[in-house]
Amino acid sequence: MPTQTLWMQRIGAGRPVLMLHPLALSSRIWGGFAEALAREFEVWLIDLRGHGRSGWDGSPFSIADMADDVEALLDQADVPRVGVVGMSMGGSVALVLAASQSHRIGSMVVADTTAWYGASRVVDWNKRAEDALQSPRTALLDFQIPRWFTESFREQCPEIVDDICAEFLATDPRLHAFACKALGGLDARPLLSTITAPTLVMVGAEDYATPPSMARALAAAIPAAELQIVDRVRHLSLVESDGLAENAAIHLRHHLERVT
Repeated sequence: MPTQTLWMQRIGAGRPVLMLHPLALSSRIWGGFAEALAREFEVWLIDLRGHGRSGWDGSPFSIADMADDVEALLDQADVPRVGVVGMSMGGSVALVLAASQSHRIGSMVVADTTAWYGASRVVDWNKRAEDALQSPRTALLDFQIPRWFTESFREQCPEIVDDICAEFLATDPRLHAFACKALGGLDARPLLSTITAPTLVMVGAEDYATPPSMARALAAAIPAAELQIVDRVRHLSLVESDGLAENAAIHLRHHLERVT
């Protein structure tokens, strides 16, 4: 599909690091995590196709199409090397991007993500797409919130949870449905062995959307990868761990220093 124009904001100064967000959310979810990274890097806050403030022509798309959008943004910016942080759907986009743009990706962090959702992926994600179209968005939160965060985090940081819920509620249901189908159609496993960027694969120990078994498979298939399982967090581990496990954020920042 033709590339779509992406909304982007740059904060901080230093070596550039792209931030790619999860399904049916936007770059607004990064909050304090992005601000912390911006003390050492130039952070590019990107809204993926149709999400947040980015454009979308209303047609179906794939994860590869979303990676092409980011590639076009890099072409326009004309930077030689960048780091990439992707979480959930954003991590899947990052994997495809790193395989096609190995000369540009200096290091990568992917969290709570996968290259393949299993043999039943098409059926499973078509069901999620149908739910996105047919169900009130407030009702979908009953499914999403426990997947995103542990109960303790929801109790300790309700304002962060509320902000992320607001982003989810603002997402176009049709866009959400097409993005679900894009994830169902994803099989990037053949690409993983071609990724040359040093890669940190992170996952919440309590993530049952993309569980640690998926993270282990990624880390085993990517040549220059290491695995970090973060205790006491679920699917939005980089948001949750920023508040509960600062050592995870420190490890991530150290890894991104490899960008050259």
